[in-house]
Amino acid sequence: MVVKAMLECAILFITINLDNFMDFKLPSSSKVVVGLSGGVDSAVAALELKKAGHDVIGLFMKNWDEDDTDTYCSAETDLKDARQICKKMNIPLKTINFSHEYWKHVFSHFLEAYEKGYTPNPDILCNKEIKFKYFLEHALKLGADFIATGHYARRVSHPYDDNKWSLAKACDLNKDQTYFLNAINQAQISHSVFPLGHLQKAEVRRRAKEAGFENFAKKDSTGICFIGEKKFNDFLNEYLISTPGEIHTPEGHYLGAHQGLLFYTLGQRKGIQLGGLKQFDEKPWYVVGKDIEKNILYVSQDIHHPWQFSHQLLAHSVNWSAPPPCSLFQCFAKVRYRQPDQSCQVKVIDNQQVLVTFDMPQRAVTPGQSVVIYDAYGHCLGGGVIAMTNSKGGLISQTCNQSHLISYEGALNGL
Repeated sequence: MVVKAMLECAILFITINLDNFMDFKLPSSSKVVVGLSGGVDSAVAALELKKAGHDVIGLFMKNWDEDDTDTYCSAETDLKDARQICKKMNIPLKTINFSHEYWKHVFSHFLEAYEKGYTPNPDILCNKEIKFKYFLEHALKLGADFIATGHYARRVSHPYDDNKWSLAKACDLNKDQTYFLNAINQAQISHSVFPLGHLQKAEVRRRAKEAGFENFAKKDSTGICFIGEKKFNDFLNEYLISTPGEIHTPEGHYLGAHQGLLFYTLGQRKGIQLGGLKQFDEKPWYVVGKDIEKNILYVSQDIHHPWQFSHQLLAHSVNWSAPPPCSLFQCFAKVRYRQPDQSCQVKVIDNQQVLVTFDMPQRAVTPGQSVVIYDAYGHCLGGGVIAMTNSKGGLISQTCNQSHLISYEGALNGL
């Protein structure tokens, strides 16, 4: 009976999906506040809206006050580029400082996660808490109908709810950013537009150059903006206390000392600083486990070591663009940006948790990162923060909690 219900749900899911894959059309003469970062993407997003006849206002957000002169994404340089863009298009530019909000709702959580041994993704939290919350609220106070950003994504009708919207992958799949937008909710999506969703990156640069924007060849920002050009370990040392400990293999061999577990993430290859060990070949080492309670880092030279892989994960803080189609359904998911979609089954445990079971084992699934769920047609249905996996490695102090995974797995296997 349960299997039949699941199959009926899957069939309905696919059928509705095919019927309703329609892109959102912005009403004419809408007032749109565009988040201008000083980069080429947000500049062209504003340009496309201006060309379409909308009332466009640029808004430059400053989200980080610490050490501006050293950061790669210097606020002054970016603001200068944003001003040039607005002057070229003859649109107003407003500025606002969200540094306090960013510190409270993004950066503090970033530090807390690292202290606990997780590897967080601050970009996802920034989109949820700053760009699509405080920025949206401020834009609405300015009288905006919608906000727009330079993200590569599309707003489309929801695959199984005619009255709601969802995000879908951008046409330029290499630049698609729906992974980073998985945590924004229905209300936020309903007030947002993504003018670059149908454009290739090369075309975006071409249009910027044609419009006379000086930033048409500006390098894309990569990594975590507030870290800038500093080395990641040096940055963390400014805010967190690291505790050195031992490095072991899963088989129990002592290899040396690490500088603090917070500096390592699962699957990491660079920066482990092991070499010249007589009993081992000169091959790369990979992080396969972190025992938080014992402060032991586990590494292996076998990229296919069993500790690297898991086929189940439990995620919390789950966000759905609309309620899921049913409590158990087949779909696709990814556990890191740019990873190809992986076939899986999702079991909804409650309104905050899901159990994801992959058809094939996944390498280096990392607690603190996000699992993002898609259907077969590129709709981003939602996502959540990875809490634990059924790997023998990973965050080993969580082994005692893996009874959750075992019990849910038993329920799935019993279907």
